[in-house]
Amino acid sequence: MNKLYVGNLSPSVTVEDLKQLFGERTLPVPEQVLLKSGYAFVDFPDQNSAIKAIETLSGKAELHGKVIEVDYSVPKKLRSRKIQIRNIPPHLQWEVLDGLLAQYGAVENVEQVNTDTETAVVNVTYATKEEAKVAIEKLTGHQFDDYSFNVSYIMDMDAAQPAQEPRVRRGGRSSRDQGATQPGPSGGFGIPRQKQHELPLRILVPAQFVGAIIGKGGLTIKNVTKQTQSKVDIHRKENAGAAEKAITIHSTPEGCSAACRMILEIMQKEASETKTTEEFPLKILAHNSLIGRLIGKDGRNLKKIEEETGTKITISSLQDLTIYNPERTITIRGSPEAICKAEELIMKKLREAYENDIAALNQQANLIPGLNLNALGIFSSGLPVLPPAAGPHGAVPPVAPAGYNPFLSHSPHLSGLYGVPPASAIPHQHSQQAPEQEVVYLFIPTQAVGALIGKKGQHIKQLAHFAGASIKVSLVTLLTSVIGEEEDTRTVSHRHERK
Repeated sequence: MNKLYVGNLSPSVTVEDLKQLFGERTLPVPEQVLLKSGYAFVDFPDQNSAIKAIETLSGKAELHGKVIEVDYSVPKKLRSRKIQIRNIPPHLQWEVLDGLLAQYGAVENVEQVNTDTETAVVNVTYATKEEAKVAIEKLTGHQFDDYSFNVSYIMDMDAAQPAQEPRVRRGGRSSRDQGATQPGPSGGFGIPRQKQHELPLRILVPAQFVGAIIGKGGLTIKNVTKQTQSKVDIHRKENAGAAEKAITIHSTPEGCSAACRMILEIMQKEASETKTTEEFPLKILAHNSLIGRLIGKDGRNLKKIEEETGTKITISSLQDLTIYNPERTITIRGSPEAICKAEELIMKKLREAYENDIAALNQQANLIPGLNLNALGIFSSGLPVLPPAAGPHGAVPPVAPAGYNPFLSHSPHLSGLYGVPPASAIPHQHSQQAPEQEVVYLFIPTQAVGALIGKKGQHIKQLAHFAGASIKVSLVTLLTSVIGEEEDTRTVSHRHERK
């Protein structure tokens, strides 16, 4: 990975000349330099120094009258699916880069490399060798705001293995989500920060229009992703025989709305050509835990959106929810322009609620480092535990949700937006004869415990009676490493049986 090829060397260049050049450019002076006629191979201690050498020397440094070329030294058998893109503008948004990369194939992984350069560097893994080759050809020299991309192959050690294990295609970002440098405050690259959690737009479309949305050879959907700088997942193979199919759009709020508008236009055009006269409202899928804040007190939020856009908005009943499908359907009826405007306002409310949940989850995580809040049910959806049954959109989905966890996203399953593990990872439910029991742990400030319990336990007894649950208060001692003192907090757990 850190071995570089130095080309276009004059025959008179010596090893000492190369080492002197590296020293002048404040680069690590390598111990080993293999000099050949007209080129050389140089080993650098780490990836950052290798990147700096490429960026500061290739096409910019001259030795004995010839401008040298510097790039990674990657054997042909290891030139496969992995490439590196350098000189990316620091203000370029991740969503824009994702859309650009997706134009040339299925991207399995994108990882930003921490460097000392002002511009950003990413390592990209495509699904196939051919896609990586096309990406190198198309992206080399690509101009973006006066920045010209530099692209190279990097070593793909998997390519040297005769038989590769099947790879699971990613639904979104992968390695860069694990603590890598993330976009700066403006949404571009820059300072290290935590992952940006974004709520994709999920919509339902009639199954008969899926073919038109994809287009011949996928050209139509590729055009949508290219024009809107978005990633569009059409879940056409899920819920076989269902009348409607889910589409998940990953992008900025503007990109999601633009892609949604284009999909609606495609359906309208297809309906016109097939002389279909039925109405095509926009149907948005949203997790049940977000719906209450969308509706607002006494329905004020929805009424305001309806008045501003001239649309009619309805939301599917709570009775349609199952443990297999925690999403509700928001149906918008009106003119195409009014529907698109309503989508923007609805998604704005949903994103605000989603971001508040993220903030609350982070606050709880900071309270007890390493605590698995999802396992404790902090963000449990509160849905009734029902036996397997058909969901509102067709056949039984093959997976069951593990509660509302906004950290998990881009899953390929029907409810993958909210992090749904495979069915094999879900423990089997108890037999239907035995009542099921759910335990939820809530962490509250110590000073609030008295008010919660009430005089002689009156408040907590009323809560238990009202909820039909068993509520217990226990003491958990926390060690605070910063001040070296013991603090205590109390947990409230409530148990209730579900018949």
